[in-house]
Amino acid sequence: MKAVEANFDGLVGPTHNYSGLSYGNIASAKNSAKASNPKQAAKQGLAKMKSLADLGLVQGIIAPQERPDLVTLRRLGFSGSEQYIIQQAAKHSPKLLASCYSASSMWTANAATVSPSADTSDKRVHFTPANLVNQFHRSIEHVTTGKILKAMFPSEQHFHHHDALPTVNHFGDEGAANHTRFCREYGDAGVEFFVHGRYAFDSRFTQPQKYPARQTFEACEALARLHQLDEQGVVIAQQNPAVIDQGVFHNDVIAVGNRNTLFCHEQAYVDQAKVYAELRQKMGDDFRIIEVPTSSVSINNAISSYLFNSQLLSLPNGETVLVLPQECEENSQVKHYVEQLVNSQHIDKVMIFDLKQSMANGGGPACLRLRVVLNEQELQAVNPDVLMTDTKFTILNQWVDKHYRDRLVESDLADPNLLVESRTALDELTQILNLGSIYNFQQ
Repeated sequence: MKAVEANFDGLVGPTHNYSGLSYGNIASAKNSAKASNPKQAAKQGLAKMKSLADLGLVQGIIAPQERPDLVTLRRLGFSGSEQYIIQQAAKHSPKLLASCYSASSMWTANAATVSPSADTSDKRVHFTPANLVNQFHRSIEHVTTGKILKAMFPSEQHFHHHDALPTVNHFGDEGAANHTRFCREYGDAGVEFFVHGRYAFDSRFTQPQKYPARQTFEACEALARLHQLDEQGVVIAQQNPAVIDQGVFHNDVIAVGNRNTLFCHEQAYVDQAKVYAELRQKMGDDFRIIEVPTSSVSINNAISSYLFNSQLLSLPNGETVLVLPQECEENSQVKHYVEQLVNSQHIDKVMIFDLKQSMANGGGPACLRLRVVLNEQELQAVNPDVLMTDTKFTILNQWVDKHYRDRLVESDLADPNLLVESRTALDELTQILNLGSIYNFQQ
């Protein structure tokens, strides 16, 4: 059956701020305590979604989380009125309050791992929300993520929703940021490529020394089992610990893939030649690998420009397009390489987007999207109100203008009005996207 790869982008939430919460993410640390612009961030994301929809791609929208997360603050001992809880948290534990205000769910590459029905034995699309246990501010997302995904993909006939893996470091799971699917046509059975940073139960293997390896081998194996994947359609690789220690905190900072093409840096994986050989053995000899040498793009330039945190897309007209952040244009080494890439490889054209609000917190084009392969029947079963249209684009921009601030610093998180503003916005959004009562404050 004919299928398409749909991209569902995270809508940036109204509490988007730079609190430097993500250890190992260099951009997040570098911009800590700077003023953010939530309104601009949301509009930059919406502009990318609309541009891709205009190319004929299926483009969807994933709602942000409820923030601040008062349920978590109450679990951690704060009590009294909501206003009092915010005041006390701001006074006694401002970083905890910032964590519970984080808008990091905008990076929906970390929302879940998704396997299409062509790969699964029950012939349903499988979703497993990522537990994100390595970072506290993200570990509080997965329950609401599951509710949002069920509201977007409600049909039990077509979609199989799992709970997150056990919320311990042994099964640390960062979602699609460490998962890529290869295929010839989207409706064909494919090869699912899982990447991890360490083995939780076996200390013989190398692991990074400076920054944490957020994804475990054991989590990758568990996801493959949960999603009922044939082992002949699975490849599991270890990320190079040396590049994790340089700031490559997810595979999507060092590699991106689409259909039968892998675009990656030469330092991406442990025993890279063996990884290539297994991918070619399971995908066939026509599997294409575009390997970027260090002499062309250094690891530092790959990280600062987010060359690999890009979207590699197949357009309806057959062209392959590489979606890059503006930072790739501003880095002379990367810009030179991209110009050569388009002239000599299997990339037909490049699209550049201004995503500076997201980039300043460490997330590029690939971070903002969750890929979901859907056949015709499954696409019909998706909640239609979460799909991007001209009308939806106009409505959402008006919604952002109505509810979002254009400046936010960490000290603003102590303002109880921000809670009211955020809830008012999200309550209206659930009606725009027809999600039902997915947030705790709506219960």
